[in-house]
Amino acid sequence: MFDGYDSCSEDSSSSSSSEDSDEEVPSLPASLPIIKTNGQVYTYPDGKAGMATCEMCGMVGVRDAFYSKTKRFCSVSCSRSYSSNSKKASILARLQVTGKPPTKKAKVLQKQPLMAKLAAYAQYQANQQYQANQQNQVKSKTGKFHVKVPMGTSWGDLAEGVRVEVPNTDSGLPMKVYWIAGVIKLAGFKALLRYEGFDGDSGRDFWCNICVPDIHPVGWCAAGGKPLVPPKSIQHKCTNWKAFLVKCLTGAKTLPIDFSTKVQQSMQFPFKKLMRVEVVDKTHLCRTRVALVEQVIGGRLRLVYEECSDGSDDFWCHMYSPLIHSIGWSRGIGHRFKRSDVSKKLDGQVDAPGQLFVKVKDVDQSGEWFKDGMKLEAIDPLNLSAICIATVRKVLADGYLMIGIDGSEAADGSDWFCYHSTSPSIFPAGFCEINTIELTPPRGYTKLPFRWFDYLRETGSVAAPVKLFNKEVPNHGFRPGMKLEAVDLMEPRLVCVATVTRIVYRLLRIHFDGWEDEYDQWVDCESPDLYPVGWCQLTGYQLQPPAVLASRELPPSVTKQKKKSQQYKGQKKSGSSVPSFCPVPLPPPPHPPLSLFLSLFKGKAALTAALHGCCSASLFTPKQH
Repeated sequence: MFDGYDSCSEDSSSSSSSEDSDEEVPSLPASLPIIKTNGQVYTYPDGKAGMATCEMCGMVGVRDAFYSKTKRFCSVSCSRSYSSNSKKASILARLQVTGKPPTKKAKVLQKQPLMAKLAAYAQYQANQQYQANQQNQVKSKTGKFHVKVPMGTSWGDLAEGVRVEVPNTDSGLPMKVYWIAGVIKLAGFKALLRYEGFDGDSGRDFWCNICVPDIHPVGWCAAGGKPLVPPKSIQHKCTNWKAFLVKCLTGAKTLPIDFSTKVQQSMQFPFKKLMRVEVVDKTHLCRTRVALVEQVIGGRLRLVYEECSDGSDDFWCHMYSPLIHSIGWSRGIGHRFKRSDVSKKLDGQVDAPGQLFVKVKDVDQSGEWFKDGMKLEAIDPLNLSAICIATVRKVLADGYLMIGIDGSEAADGSDWFCYHSTSPSIFPAGFCEINTIELTPPRGYTKLPFRWFDYLRETGSVAAPVKLFNKEVPNHGFRPGMKLEAVDLMEPRLVCVATVTRIVYRLLRIHFDGWEDEYDQWVDCESPDLYPVGWCQLTGYQLQPPAVLASRELPPSVTKQKKKSQQYKGQKKSGSSVPSFCPVPLPPPPHPPLSLFLSLFKGKAALTAALHGCCSASLFTPKQH
């Protein structure tokens, strides 16, 4: 057992153990960084730069990396210790002249143990990798995602081959001990880990959420005095585990030392309870209402309409959803708004600041622009599995449009829906035909197959010009067959196990595992309702398992409705009513057990194969616009 890395000190002694003599410790590479007691990292000489020797500890290093203008010391601590020792030496000299014995010896800082240097080297490489990834992200022209998942901006810290310190579940000891493991595979927030010492044996590999508190960078045990113990099943394979760790960590990379801090910071969200927002009225899509933030989980907001006293009339959406806006937004663009019966704000209520909401792209409406009556194709907000014939019913300010679905509009226009002109959910006439997507004709339209030319002539209308639509297609990286966690926009309080089944430019066809294809949904690649595998476990949001397993407990009377509903529960379609077996995350457990999704796969091989097909978390990271 090692108390951190203290038992692997580089300091020589005359009483070296027989264990130390069993195997020779490899020499350090020439460029190996050294970590001093104040946390600063310095390098050994490489023969190319000017050298300097620390006058305090005797450490040799690159002169430019040394402290102070004179470059006499390798760190602040050495400089201060030298100054302190000089004063003590002066005092001792004076005392010796007077014949009085010295009362105290000057302290000299000791060099750090060899393993601590190796940990510093791994930290150094992690920082170098992070800086390189940050530079690549700035230069990259890949997808520009709006959604900011936890750790989205720091995903460059993670890669296959990174070493971490994790709890050792095979120690046979009553206390909690740790061991070093390497990342074999990344799948969303999940990492396939293998303890050091198992080499090519994958039989003991295990999946773990890489952002949970039990995952630490190499060196964490040394800093906190935690014991490092090799797994019991391989302890017989090596007689000198100290030397083994030196060998396997030399040249290895680990997580940044502030990785856990980054995780905690990424879980902080700007929306707070009792903030007021404007959100779509789920009973009348054509208008908005005031709602209060009641709960924030992983950036998802549970909103309660202001007039509701018992909190039952609620609505779930992401804080980056296009369905929520700042107070006054509706009046500013000419959108219909239901005034609240509440005369004044209650204590603690405050309007959410405008900067918290997603800014839409500025558009020029002065030239050729959308006009009332123009035809287009649009995803039906009441049936997200269908792309339908639609009409521009009203042109609002700032590029917003009121859209109605032909053949199913309410007489009073209460089901008109507001889309921005740059929305990826509206398309020019002919989009579906060109991309071999089934286009849903107006209800009651009998002249099939549907042809746009004939329809425009019969209705005396014109198609919206193609150039007015958003044609930007990010290099998003999604591929058919990838697994992810997706919001069921028919019931937006639910996050489900899902699969990408088709990709058309930036449009993704999302299938909910265990349900029929008719409940699939078209979702944009930049949607804030798509998450990497492991997001629910990390944020504490409840993940709905595939229905194939849970349906065994489903009462015979509970079936999915197929009648189109006018109530907008998210983007509510033909009644996908919530099965009784689906638990509602109100509130979710603070630390839920490993997702039920993992239990659906019988055997480690099946589970590993499934997770290998997951979307990388980097697909969900925000990019610079």
